[in-house]
Amino acid sequence: MKRLLYLSIGLFSCAVGLVGIFLPLLPTIPFIIFAAFCFARSNPDLERRIVEHPRFAHHIIVWRSRGAISRSGKTAALSTFAASALIGVLALPFPAAMLPIAAGLVGGGWILSRPTA
Repeated sequence: MKRLLYLSIGLFSCAVGLVGIFLPLLPTIPFIIFAAFCFARSNPDLERRIVEHPRFAHHIIVWRSRGAISRSGKTAALSTFAASALIGVLALPFPAAMLPIAAGLVGGGWILSRPTA
Protein backbone atom coordinates (compact mmCIF):
# COMPACT_ATOMS: atom_id res chain seq x y z
CA MET A 1 0.00 0.00 0.00
CA LYS A 2 2.82 2.38 0.92
CA ARG A 3 4.64 1.63 -2.34
CA LEU A 4 1.49 2.35 -4.33
CA LEU A 5 1.09 5.69 -2.55
CA TYR A 6 4.71 6.67 -3.30
CA LEU A 7 4.29 5.53 -6.90
CA SER A 8 1.10 7.58 -7.32
CA ILE A 9 2.64 10.68 -5.79
CA GLY A 10 5.78 10.20 -7.90
CA LEU A 11 3.79 9.90 -11.12
CA PHE A 12 1.74 12.97 -10.22
CA SER A 13 4.87 14.95 -9.38
CA CYS A 14 6.50 13.87 -12.62
CA ALA A 15 3.41 14.93 -14.58
CA VAL A 16 3.34 18.35 -12.89
CA GLY A 17 7.05 18.74 -13.58
CA LEU A 18 6.53 17.94 -17.24
CA VAL A 19 3.73 20.50 -17.46
CA GLY A 20 6.22 22.97 -15.98
CA ILE A 21 8.35 22.62 -19.10
CA PHE A 22 5.62 24.46 -21.00
CA LEU A 23 4.33 26.84 -18.30
CA PRO A 24 6.95 29.45 -17.39
CA LEU A 25 5.90 30.05 -13.77
CA LEU A 26 5.65 26.37 -12.83
CA PRO A 27 9.04 24.94 -11.83
CA THR A 28 10.09 21.64 -13.39
CA ILE A 29 13.18 20.51 -11.49
CA PRO A 30 11.76 20.47 -7.92
CA PHE A 31 8.89 18.25 -9.06
CA ILE A 32 11.27 15.91 -10.91
CA ILE A 33 13.54 15.69 -7.85
CA PHE A 34 10.51 14.87 -5.69
CA ALA A 35 9.37 12.27 -8.23
CA ALA A 36 12.82 10.62 -8.03
CA PHE A 37 12.47 10.58 -4.23
CA CYS A 38 9.08 8.86 -4.49
CA PHE A 39 10.24 6.41 -7.15
CA ALA A 40 13.21 5.42 -4.95
CA ARG A 41 10.64 4.15 -2.46
CA SER A 42 8.26 2.55 -4.92
CA ASN A 43 9.77 1.64 -8.30
CA PRO A 44 13.55 1.31 -8.74
CA ASP A 45 13.23 1.12 -12.54
CA LEU A 46 11.46 4.48 -12.74
CA GLU A 47 13.96 5.97 -10.31
CA ARG A 48 16.87 4.74 -12.43
CA ARG A 49 15.30 6.15 -15.60
CA ILE A 50 14.74 9.58 -14.08
CA VAL A 51 18.15 9.71 -12.35
CA GLU A 52 19.91 8.74 -15.60
CA HIS A 53 17.91 11.20 -17.73
CA PRO A 54 20.35 13.52 -19.54
CA ARG A 55 18.38 16.66 -18.68
CA PHE A 56 17.54 15.95 -15.04
CA ALA A 57 20.38 13.74 -13.75
CA HIS A 58 22.72 16.56 -12.73
CA HIS A 59 20.04 18.38 -10.72
CA ILE A 60 18.99 15.22 -8.88
CA ILE A 61 22.57 14.18 -8.11
CA VAL A 62 23.66 17.56 -6.70
CA TRP A 63 20.45 17.85 -4.68
CA ARG A 64 20.92 14.38 -3.20
CA SER A 65 24.61 14.83 -2.46
CA ARG A 66 24.75 18.45 -1.24
CA GLY A 67 21.22 19.87 -1.22
CA ALA A 68 22.45 22.30 -3.88
CA ILE A 69 20.44 24.35 -6.39
CA SER A 70 21.89 25.61 -9.66
CA ARG A 71 22.56 29.32 -10.08
CA SER A 72 20.01 29.52 -12.90
CA GLY A 73 17.45 27.71 -10.73
CA LYS A 74 18.00 30.15 -7.88
CA THR A 75 17.72 33.12 -10.24
CA ALA A 76 14.49 31.81 -11.78
CA ALA A 77 12.93 31.03 -8.39
CA LEU A 78 13.89 34.36 -6.83
CA SER A 79 12.66 36.26 -9.90
CA THR A 80 9.34 34.45 -9.70
CA PHE A 81 9.02 35.19 -5.99
CA ALA A 82 9.75 38.89 -6.65
CA ALA A 83 7.23 39.08 -9.51
CA SER A 84 4.56 37.35 -7.41
CA ALA A 85 5.16 39.72 -4.51
CA LEU A 86 4.93 42.73 -6.81
CA ILE A 87 1.70 41.46 -8.37
CA GLY A 88 0.33 40.85 -4.87
CA VAL A 89 1.15 44.38 -3.75
CA LEU A 90 -0.47 45.85 -6.85
CA ALA A 91 -3.55 43.62 -7.01
CA LEU A 92 -4.48 42.83 -3.41
CA PRO A 93 -5.73 44.99 -0.56
CA PHE A 94 -3.31 45.70 2.27
CA PRO A 95 -3.51 42.77 4.64
CA ALA A 96 -3.69 40.17 1.84
CA ALA A 97 -0.84 41.86 -0.06
CA MET A 98 1.52 40.85 2.74
CA LEU A 99 1.03 37.11 2.06
CA PRO A 100 2.99 36.96 -1.23
CA ILE A 101 5.67 39.17 0.29
CA ALA A 102 5.98 36.87 3.31
CA ALA A 103 6.03 33.76 1.10
CA GLY A 104 8.70 35.34 -1.08
CA LEU A 105 10.86 36.24 1.90
CA VAL A 106 10.56 32.80 3.50
CA GLY A 107 10.94 30.83 0.27
CA GLY A 108 13.61 33.12 -1.11
CA GLY A 109 15.56 33.01 2.12
CA TRP A 110 15.51 29.22 2.09
CA ILE A 111 16.64 29.10 -1.56
CA LEU A 112 19.49 31.51 -0.81
CA SER A 113 20.55 29.35 2.13
CA ARG A 114 21.09 26.32 -0.14
CA PRO A 115 24.52 25.72 -1.68
CA THR A 116 24.93 26.70 -5.31
CA ALA A 117 25.57 23.81 -7.71
